[in-house]
Amino acid sequence: MNIKVFEKLRAAALINDAELTAVKTAEDQQLFSLHWEIKTLLYLGVLLLSGGLGILIYKNIDTIGHQVILLIIGVICAGCFSYCIRKKAPFSWAKVNSPNAFFDYALLLGCLTFVTFVGYLQFQYTAFGTAYGLATFIPLAVLTVSAYYFDHLGVLSMAITNLAAWMGIAVTPFQLLSANDFGSVQLIYTGVILGGLLLLLAFISARKNLKKHFAFTYQNFGAHIIFIACVAGMCVYDAGWLAWFAFMAVIGFFIFKEAFRERSFYFVLITVLYGYIALSIAVVRLLIITNDIGGVYLGLLYFIGSAIGVIVLLISLNKKIKHASV
Repeated sequence: MNIKVFEKLRAAALINDAELTAVKTAEDQQLFSLHWEIKTLLYLGVLLLSGGLGILIYKNIDTIGHQVILLIIGVICAGCFSYCIRKKAPFSWAKVNSPNAFFDYALLLGCLTFVTFVGYLQFQYTAFGTAYGLATFIPLAVLTVSAYYFDHLGVLSMAITNLAAWMGIAVTPFQLLSANDFGSVQLIYTGVILGGLLLLLAFISARKNLKKHFAFTYQNFGAHIIFIACVAGMCVYDAGWLAWFAFMAVIGFFIFKEAFRERSFYFVLITVLYGYIALSIAVVRLLIITNDIGGVYLGLLYFIGSAIGVIVLLISLNKKIKHASV
């Protein structure tokens, strides 16, 4: 509530002193929302509980016993899922709000303990033998069903991560760059397939209204993964880098067009930045072919000028999106 507006109204004699005083009193007595503070504490509680159980098990593994540990994890998992099934709202392809604040965190804890249970079972007892893909596929199936059945974005992100693990790739952009061998042709194509699949799921979710609010999560993971895979292809392939550049341009055009349609500056931003990285790689490759000292100076001028150009372009695009949203 803007008190200055009411003070101007009083100065213009449109309201009296008693009405102005009532407005100020109402503003002073307005309740302060603790929504995000409580949600943060609950999320922190789930993480601390999961971490605490892990430390407790690690330090007492010899005295507790593996069967007891599995039983504890299984009881926690079953209890969380039992609670969520009893409290959940009826299923709908539209967005379904949680019945209470504790519901989301109970579901998250249940999913975390389920993944831990399956992983522990495979690690300690090799329950699935050498079928390691099955040990990741089962959590993937359960997490995917749970994400849709209970309508939870956090669980959906876990499901996407397990999908990436099942396909043999670490999902976060940092891990893609630092922990994986992108010299592997198979890994690059896996990234393209995974990213394309996630973008397709985002498109279907948004256009068919099948959990439409899931589209952002799918598109976010898909865009980063496919862009990084294309950049890796440009760096690894000496003969076919131009084809990877063209492929990335097509994907970038699609994501850019969708971002403008949805008025999403975030996806415009990442498309421009990844496009700039790809263009810079192309320029450097072409300058290397010249094998001339002049190419070095041209490269320096390019990076100085292009950096300024990207900033100006992003500012211009942000203004266009804001004007289009009005």
